[in-house]
Amino acid sequence: MKNTLLFIASVAFFLTSIQSFAQDKAIDRKDMDTTLKPGEDFYRYANGGWLENNPIPKEKSRYGSFDQLADKGKEQVRELIKKTAAKEHEDGTVAQQIGDFYASGMDVKQRNKKGIAPIREDLKSIQAISSKKDLVDIVSMMHKYSMGPLFHTYGSADAKNSEMVVTHLFQGGLGMPNRDYYTSEDERTENIRQKYVEHVAEMFRLSGKEDQKAEELAGLIMKLETRLAKSSMTMLELRDPHKRYNKMDLEGIKDIAPNFNWTRYFDGLGLGNPGTIIVGQPEFFKEVSAMMDEVSLEQWKDYLTWHYINGTANYLSDDFVEQDFSFYGNVLSGKEENKPRWKRVLNTTNGALSKAIGKLYVEEYFPPEAKERMLNLVSNLKKSLGERIQALDWMSDSTKTMATEKLHTMNVKIGYPDKWRDYSGLEVKDRVYVENVLAARKFNKAFQLNKINKPVDEDEWHMPPQMVNAYYSPSMNEIVFPAAILQPPFFYMDADDAVNYGAIGVVIGHEMTHGFDDQGRQYDKDGNLKDWWTKMDAERFNKRAEVLVDQFNQYTVLDTMKADGELTLGENIADLGGLNIAYQAFKKTEQGQGSGKINGFTADQRFFLAYAHIWAQNIRDEEIVKRTREDVHSLGRYRVIGPLRNFPEFHEAFDVEKGQYMYLPEEKRAVIW
Repeated sequence: MKNTLLFIASVAFFLTSIQSFAQDKAIDRKDMDTTLKPGEDFYRYANGGWLENNPIPKEKSRYGSFDQLADKGKEQVRELIKKTAAKEHEDGTVAQQIGDFYASGMDVKQRNKKGIAPIREDLKSIQAISSKKDLVDIVSMMHKYSMGPLFHTYGSADAKNSEMVVTHLFQGGLGMPNRDYYTSEDERTENIRQKYVEHVAEMFRLSGKEDQKAEELAGLIMKLETRLAKSSMTMLELRDPHKRYNKMDLEGIKDIAPNFNWTRYFDGLGLGNPGTIIVGQPEFFKEVSAMMDEVSLEQWKDYLTWHYINGTANYLSDDFVEQDFSFYGNVLSGKEENKPRWKRVLNTTNGALSKAIGKLYVEEYFPPEAKERMLNLVSNLKKSLGERIQALDWMSDSTKTMATEKLHTMNVKIGYPDKWRDYSGLEVKDRVYVENVLAARKFNKAFQLNKINKPVDEDEWHMPPQMVNAYYSPSMNEIVFPAAILQPPFFYMDADDAVNYGAIGVVIGHEMTHGFDDQGRQYDKDGNLKDWWTKMDAERFNKRAEVLVDQFNQYTVLDTMKADGELTLGENIADLGGLNIAYQAFKKTEQGQGSGKINGFTADQRFFLAYAHIWAQNIRDEEIVKRTREDVHSLGRYRVIGPLRNFPEFHEAFDVEKGQYMYLPEEKRAVIW
């Protein structure tokens, strides 16, 4: 009996020690800079040590908590693939597909021997075009390979009939990220444009063109893409779902863009009857039509040649890969060197066979207990948001009722899908890498297009389990948390509630709030784009949101460059809302109601420190510029200080004083959800 009691006591001590270690690591003083006062700069106070000890790897443009966890996931997936590739498998099995796809990418000797040869026949087909009718055939062929000359076509839910998948047409055709890179006149952008032209010319040289001809072609590409860019919607315009919703049928798109043979194009895609078409940017497609008439056939052939080379360069010989990196990796993002080959090939394999690899990942790395604890967290956070909605003093009762209904019907997916996708139709061979890549692209594009004119599959996931991310889908009214994000520093199985509510709890609350941000609030409980707010409530919401826009517009991200409060508004609303929801839910836990300390910090302090740490991030200047222009998310630093300056409980937890940077007077704080 005595020995049994000693054994039980030893086990209890061991488990307590594990929990204590987990709590210490969750909030590690080594990650902090305690020479600063929390009210001076909470981002560096919480993360200063981590920032010093985690410099940006040469292969990256930024490095933060997300990236650190993503790297861990890549290592896990790499081991799975290596284990799979080490064995012989029957043709057509998932194991054979994964193993051979990865092996073909790693066979650099074969890739360098082949050079551009694997795509030469397709390039010849482009140059053999004899009429603009044939041009349409090449565009549809490239679209089947998920390349984007001229525009993009895809199947997605109808925003006003969310139960059906319909055809969507969307602006595209650019080699640089968006229209601003072609139209902005600042010195940085002009330098990028010059580097882009040089890059295009070098790619043409590598494909066999003489110097003068390569430079002429690069100038032509810039001219054509600039014309497409100027007719494209801005990043801010694209945030308006009503501007992007222009419903028509085949005759309708023919009317606004008559010079493009749409019947032939859709036939080439295998969509004989595209049915309902949502045209994202009608003015853009009018310009495409005008260009079809005004641009010569020879110029179009050169444009399509460039986009084919650009769409395959990363999978050809090393000279193409290195040149591709020199612009997209170094010039645009400031990376000092390319990722190791295995990481690049892993990313591509992951993209080609994402759900198949996800199934292996879940079997190996995702414990069922994590899903159960997450479900409890989500349930508590839903209750919290429901209570906050009812307590709003600026929203009418009728809109509160609709908002509550939307919250109650919000679906939750955690970890992995209940059914797995079938990849049996994808043929992967022991052949040249780019051929496997194109086969996978064609297979996955056909899978997407095959959904058109059919009901939405409510069981489908749009991220694989091994991805470190999460999302809210407005058309599905659902939040999704893949397995890979349910790990430290976002989620600790053995840490205290303060840490988990401050980290993954805020992430959950963030995704919930997307259903009620400036875009998500425009969709009803069934996922339809529909105005369910009273006019007065909408005006009050917009007035409160404008406070957040003004705050973020004042942050200087680099030199004289300011953050874009309008572009990032939805994410900033979700960050602030997520904090409010998670904190209120946390305060109902035993720890949240207590007064004890762990490792010298109160429960509230640990909540805010955990939140700050998930956004720890070192980032290069080039990437700051790029993300400020393109990304709807604020930079990591401002995802910490921006919401917390509006948070009264944060001020109280760390005794933030008037005059300190983190202090914001009550009358200037944003209060939305």
